Amino acid sequence: MSSFSKIPMFSKEDFDDWKICMQAHLSALDDDIWFVITDGPLTITKINTAVALSGGSPQYIEKPRTEWTAEDKKKANLDNVAKNILYKTLDKNTFSKIKICKIGKEIWEKLIQLSEGNEHTKENKLSVATQKFDNIRMKPGESTAEFDE
Repeated sequence: MSSFSKIPMFSKEDFDDWKICMQAHLSALDDDIWFVITDGPLTITKINTAVALSGGSPQYIEKPRTEWTAEDKKKANLDNVAKNILYKTLDKNTFSKIKICKIGKEIWEKLIQLSEGNEHTKENKLSVATQKFDNIRMKPGESTAEFDE
């Protein structure tokens, strides 16, 4: 895995932009890293040969670690890679708030909660923004360019 670009540093003020850049960065490293962030660590499985096939679909069971291939080990380690990358983007204050998270998905969700708030907070922010938008008026003598700023 090679890095295509510098890791975007976490910013609460520019969280929406950071989130987009981070998703692109993680996905560029490995498609499955983003899957790990959204769905949790990958489970390494194999076909269960002890059970008869039903309806033509094989049944899968977790593969014992002793049977893992090099590719299996790489896939199983993607959560550690994701956590490491996320940790590197954080300042000490933010890190102290997420360090109890065990998996990359929990870190990502906690960062979203810290930056965007819960649903009630989001609704309040949207309401305030809508109210500000509704109250926008050009001042007498103000040019369009000045108003645009």
